[in-house]
Amino acid sequence: MKKTRSTTILAIRHKGDVVVAGDGQVSFGPTIMKHAAKKVRRLYHDNVITGFAGSTADAFTLYDKLEQKLEKYNGNLMRSAVELAKDWRTDRILRRLEAMLIAVDKEHSLLLSGSGDVIEADEGVLAIGSGGPYAQAAASALVQHSDLKAEDIARSALEIASSICVYTNNSIVIEKI
Repeated sequence: MKKTRSTTILAIRHKGDVVVAGDGQVSFGPTIMKHAAKKVRRLYHDNVITGFAGSTADAFTLYDKLEQKLEKYNGNLMRSAVELAKDWRTDRILRRLEAMLIAVDKEHSLLLSGSGDVIEADEGVLAIGSGGPYAQAAASALVQHSDLKAEDIARSALEIASSICVYTNNSIVIEKI
């Protein structure tokens, strides 16, 4: 899978709260096309929060597929994610999709990729997209060395990422479970 240069999505599990945050920038090559896109959305009766990095059309395809799996498996995120990853890796059309997803519920925080990965972070911080490493580093430091709430950590981490990554802006959307 090629490197996704398009956004920053961050998930944090901290002090009993779970949040997913995303920036709003949409880039087409070196051009910023939109400043306030919403790349974070809720699925399955608002019990699952997802965020995507990569091609928008591909992400919406994956949202639909994940929603179908969640319906089939009664909202079981882990089972749904594993089944989606299997399909994503083996289906001729799905395996060409260029996107990554983060999906969280009250119990799990998962990163899904087209390589068949379903990764749950040990420390409760996951990030994807071009600004992901910056946001993840900032969030990890803030989780360990501050008394901030999960939402405040997510906002600060994305602001830091937006000051470093040209594919990330500070138009931030945060969803909380």
